[in-house]
Amino acid sequence: MNKKSIRAFLITTGLAIGLSASMPANAHAAEYTAVSGDSLYKISKLFTTSVANLIVVNNLTNYNLNIGQVLNIPRVKYTVNAGDTLYKISQKHNIKLSDLRKANNIYTNYIYAGQVLDIPVSQSAQQEQAYTPEDLDLLSRLIMAEAQGEPYEAKVAVGAVVMNRIKSGLFPTSIKDVIYQNINGYYQFTPVVNEWINKPSNEECIRAAKEALSGVDNTNGALFYYDTTTTNPWILSKEVSVKFGSMIYAY
Repeated sequence: MNKKSIRAFLITTGLAIGLSASMPANAHAAEYTAVSGDSLYKISKLFTTSVANLIVVNNLTNYNLNIGQVLNIPRVKYTVNAGDTLYKISQKHNIKLSDLRKANNIYTNYIYAGQVLDIPVSQSAQQEQAYTPEDLDLLSRLIMAEAQGEPYEAKVAVGAVVMNRIKSGLFPTSIKDVIYQNINGYYQFTPVVNEWINKPSNEECIRAAKEALSGVDNTNGALFYYDTTTTNPWILSKEVSVKFGSMIYAY
């Protein structure tokens, strides 16, 4: 592999590996029926979850949807207490008031004690994990190797992709294991192959890694990235989320 190779490559059969959802104990799944024009990305935005979560919860092996396909949407139930308001509940669960309204089809301020509400599950709430100085160092070195000459946003996004993989259930559950993952002889990140991962990072890349570790995700849940020199049709077929500099982030 060289610098123009796909930087984050997962062979198609790898999507079937390691499907396991890690949801809160009080989580349940609401149902959503796909309509014309829907995509996993659009549905994930509607319900304040992630594409990766939808894949795991529904045991999907690709990103395709059919009209009429019923998806399970990860949710948490909340029983309204005396004195609760929609705003207080949204603050308690660290979600937007508008998302709480949309999830429950409530567009007035009237709620009552004992009423059961659906609480959309945000990515940050699905998995909390402590990260070590070694995690920070390794992630910042990956960012340095992949995005040294790119805008700061691209650097944060590289870190976010690693974090999204950890949360997805489709990949290993630690930073080290994600970065060094090898599937059928293919390493997922080029710097592991060319050993650029061993080069020290600079202050900007360390700062970007800290942002990603804190939960910042400017990719909207992307699991892959590549640059504008890539010609591989498999990665180019992925739905694009955002682009920063010459780097593209996709699902």
